[in-house]
Amino acid sequence: MNISSLLSKESVIAQIKSSSKPEVLIELSNKISETYNFISKEKLLDALIEREKLCSTAIDSGVAIPHCKLEGIPNIIVGLGISTKGIDFDSLDGKKTYIFFILIAPENSVREHIQLLARISILCKDNNFRSNLLKLESENDLYNYILSQENKIKDD
Repeated sequence: MNISSLLSKESVIAQIKSSSKPEVLIELSNKISETYNFISKEKLLDALIEREKLCSTAIDSGVAIPHCKLEGIPNIIVGLGISTKGIDFDSLDGKKTYIFFILIAPENSVREHIQLLARISILCKDNNFRSNLLKLESENDLYNYILSQENKIKDD
């Protein structure tokens, strides 16, 4: 399962305007629902908030992977948002979060959902990858960089 096959250029935000966790979830939900008009931004936002209540999806090293499952989604959808100023997203390491991969999966996709979370995590463990993402200024550049870097991940 490749990130690049599920990420749309239209679901990338080069500069997140939000300054808080709730605002980031709203901004990401809005972007996804604009790109995929069959997704209700209210239902998506509610699902993301419920997931965040369980445990923050901010891992460490400035990365968060807000994710949820939604009824009626035909396949997994991935989006990306970058904040150059950083946002307090309740990360495990207590530091600000700069890179936000959003993942929305169909209700019945357990295996694929977990595989994609792992794939994004592996990619984001690379310091150079994270650093280079933060230097890019356009949605097109971010999208193309993800495509170019993903082939470095070995498939299991």
